[in-house]
Amino acid sequence: MPGAPRTAERLHKHLAHLGVESRRTVERWIEQGKVRVNGRVAQLGDKVDANSRITVDGRPLRWKPAAPPQRVIVYNKPEGQINTRKDPQNRPTVFQHLPKLKGGRWVAVGRLDINSRGLLLFTNDGGLANRLMHPRFCIEREYLCRVYGPVDAAAIARLRQGVRRGRESFRFQQVRRMRGAGGGAAGRNAWYSVVVSEGRYREVRRAWEAVGGRVSRLIRVRYGSVTLPKTLRSGQWRELKPAAISKLLQSGRAVDAEPPPGGAS
Repeated sequence: MPGAPRTAERLHKHLAHLGVESRRTVERWIEQGKVRVNGRVAQLGDKVDANSRITVDGRPLRWKPAAPPQRVIVYNKPEGQINTRKDPQNRPTVFQHLPKLKGGRWVAVGRLDINSRGLLLFTNDGGLANRLMHPRFCIEREYLCRVYGPVDAAAIARLRQGVRRGRESFRFQQVRRMRGAGGGAAGRNAWYSVVVSEGRYREVRRAWEAVGGRVSRLIRVRYGSVTLPKTLRSGQWRELKPAAISKLLQSGRAVDAEPPPGGAS
């Protein structure tokens, strides 16, 4: 049976390798009881082999041929697009603007909310997407932020050391005001470059709010080793070459502590 694991392999890992979705999404499906193996509801940690019958939402999952080569594309997301495949409100989604993928589906590496724009990565390999998003590897994300508010040196120092908002804490690995950013001495309506390494839900916006700032524009310009090409227009995509994918996989560093899962900034 081509494409089936020769030896027992964890279910969520196998589905991710087939490009069904990222490991995190597959794990959520398993927790929700959407996945069955040999007629019974699957559990986290289950293993499958060449003889396993797998269904997702009642639909049989057919073994695929050997996994295709890893592909990664860079997409320059404009404001107004959302990160879901379908939207009940019929708003435009990022997936409507990606190239057709034969025998698989694109998996988003992280998210950008509807009001943010800039670099988004997509891959045909769910395992690769999980590796690039997992908090354990601390892969840097760099953003340009236009911030309105009384941002002074003390606020910048707090952002570097760590701030709290509600029950969560946030910290910028790097933060610097852009040259010629304007905004006056108090830093009102000025542009900043910030670097984070977790990618939690609206992390950048909430960190600025914790020091009295408000982000009016947010642009992601780098994810790991990949920088948003200046020649890539809004709404366009470009495929990474194998050497660039290898370099991307070397981004970040593994740590023992695992922060909360990531999300949109």
